[in-house]
Amino acid sequence: MAKKTKATQAQGEKTFYFISGLPRSGSTLMGALLKQNPRFHAGMSSPIASLMEGLISQVSAGTELSTMVNDEQRSRLIRGLFDGYYVDRTEPVIFDTNRAWTAQLPALMRLFPDSKLICTVRNVAWVMDSLERQYRKNIFEHTRLFNTPVERSTVYTRLEALAGPNRLVGYAWHALQEAVWSEFAERLVIVDYDIFSQRPGEVLTLLYKFLGEEEYDHDFDNVDYDAPEFDSQLGVKGLHKVHQKVEARPRKTVLPPELFERYAKLSFWNGLKGSKAFRIVPTKTETKAPNA
Repeated sequence: MAKKTKATQAQGEKTFYFISGLPRSGSTLMGALLKQNPRFHAGMSSPIASLMEGLISQVSAGTELSTMVNDEQRSRLIRGLFDGYYVDRTEPVIFDTNRAWTAQLPALMRLFPDSKLICTVRNVAWVMDSLERQYRKNIFEHTRLFNTPVERSTVYTRLEALAGPNRLVGYAWHALQEAVWSEFAERLVIVDYDIFSQRPGEVLTLLYKFLGEEEYDHDFDNVDYDAPEFDSQLGVKGLHKVHQKVEARPRKTVLPPELFERYAKLSFWNGLKGSKAFRIVPTKTETKAPNA
């Protein structure tokens, strides 16, 4: 049994950890594996980050409620979102997933002083390749990933849209940069998707050690997770369906060489000199195999 922490005591015997990072980089797979442990609850993105943003906006300066709620009350109200959302879960350890958490570290550390974040990453060119493949699989659907016909018109405009600072890939990339250089960087562990898919057992052993949790014998040949209703409302079927077996699946990119090279240069986590963030990434001598 893991040692009771301040985060546990504040949440009625539940310990909260967080999963964040880049899209299409293994966060859903991470949740699917972690939830095999009967002590853990994990899944795809939860609504808590959005609910928290909405609550804060309702009691911030300029609203009629701002003078009715002090800072400590705001903190308790936000903690109440976690309590209320997970009240029916019997597992003592909760992993809440959202790409916004890397941009909300000061708030998370205020709410859960002993908590830690797992941040999944992947060569950005392969993130873009994966999203482009999903788009082409749903070619007769106008996915909500793009706002206008101009954005979805070509692979160039699609990737440019996704890379915008407030869009799916660009936002997550900027938020992760903020987190790894923050005063809370030591609470982060960066997990590269390639090494995760190639050596999942070794990666999870390191994660359990980082979290201070008792290790569990996971089954990497029988992974089960899908979210068809969520993916359907996005107009991107299969976005969160994971393969049954965790393994590397080499492939050729569908991106033009110019685009692939441009986005491949954005993997900043391979050279984090001075950051206190932990990293589970391939060494320079290891060959990275692109995955589905």
